[in-house]
Amino acid sequence: MNSRRATRAAALALLCLLPQLLTVASAASKTSARHGAYHGWRAAQFLSNGRVEVIIVPEIGRVMQFRFAGEEDGPFWENRALDGKPPDARTNTWINFGGDKAWPAPQADWAKVTPRAWPPPAAFDSMPAAGLDLESSPDGATAILRSAVDTHYGIRVVRRIALEPGQPAMTIATTFEKVLGEPVKVAVWVVTQLKDPQAAFLPIPKDSINATGYTVVSKSAPPSLRIDRGLISVKRDATTSFKIGNDAQSLLWVGDKQALHIDTRRAALGDYVHQGNSAEIYTNPDALPYVELETLGPAVTVRAGDSLTQTNTYTLTRRTSATPDAEARKILGR
Repeated sequence: MNSRRATRAAALALLCLLPQLLTVASAASKTSARHGAYHGWRAAQFLSNGRVEVIIVPEIGRVMQFRFAGEEDGPFWENRALDGKPPDARTNTWINFGGDKAWPAPQADWAKVTPRAWPPPAAFDSMPAAGLDLESSPDGATAILRSAVDTHYGIRVVRRIALEPGQPAMTIATTFEKVLGEPVKVAVWVVTQLKDPQAAFLPIPKDSINATGYTVVSKSAPPSLRIDRGLISVKRDATTSFKIGNDAQSLLWVGDKQALHIDTRRAALGDYVHQGNSAEIYTNPDALPYVELETLGPAVTVRAGDSLTQTNTYTLTRRTSATPDAEARKILGR
């Protein structure tokens, strides 16, 4: 009898503590924010939900890293030779910092809208952010990164960066706000530079618009390209750059110990101006060993006062499968 009473008393005590335990767990999963230095830049913003952390560097207008909380290593590629250096909008050479950023698509229009075909338009890539704000919600802090208004496109890029409560996931809603100038047809193009992977993957949609399941954007297809049961895989080539794409809504990077899954949304109807692609993989040769997972929204003609938004979700996981293919099938359900 005494044993039963003790058990009931312990259970009752636990029930009484449960609301407090749930409150503590909820508080721990909320996104907290702090300022600090990062690789030579003094005004970085760190967001953490206890599972993962994102690092935003307004001095170069980028999301520079997304990693597990308390760890130094993350999947985003960073050009450490440029630590702490400022961008330069006047140069005709691309200052390739790495990280995650947004460009206007199609790339073929850059020379028509701006005085140059390369590097990317200045306010999208080679200028400090015009501002970084924090917005509070029941889930914690959201960072809002605002670019300068690009002189030629008349567009400001606004990126809302948030972590999913208690999950190893981040969402970035990228909005192009047309502020001034003549109407322009443009699409949101998000470019995420990642470290050299074991493999990068692109699923083939069941109702793909591509007869082969993909388009070749570079001069030729990557020699490493493989298709197996609806899943395309590529590896980085050390000597030549390659690029492919298709109409998928997902991309996957698989590294030695981690995997990063990027999800976006493809509109049922829309003008996808990179050969119909909503998802693309670019691989860079040595001496900068990185790949890019890129997502694109539909192109829209915007006038002053208009805006368009494309949202990506980034989910970071630890490798549990022996091969990158097995890891990809587990994550993508293929």
